[in-house]
Amino acid sequence: MSVDYSQLRRPIHRMPGFVKDALETNGLMGAYQDRPAYQQNDYIGWINSAKRRDTKDKRLRQMLDELKRGGVYMKMKHAASNKQGGRE
Repeated sequence: MSVDYSQLRRPIHRMPGFVKDALETNGLMGAYQDRPAYQQNDYIGWINSAKRRDTKDKRLRQMLDELKRGGVYMKMKHAASNKQGGRE
């Protein structure tokens, strides 16, 4: 599935290999791709902006957990991604 980033008014971040591997290994690539383009881009930018590898790994774990649970984006409620059809 191709993501349309054309409406984003911020820098576009490329997904690093370790993030792609983690999404595929955990079976969460579909959940990631179901998120809006801005969320996908923000997650990658946030992970990549960390200077230390342990911080990158911590942020990656948070993203994976939020994708797995649904209904959460950057520790905020996000009803559109709720695994129970958008209801909370």
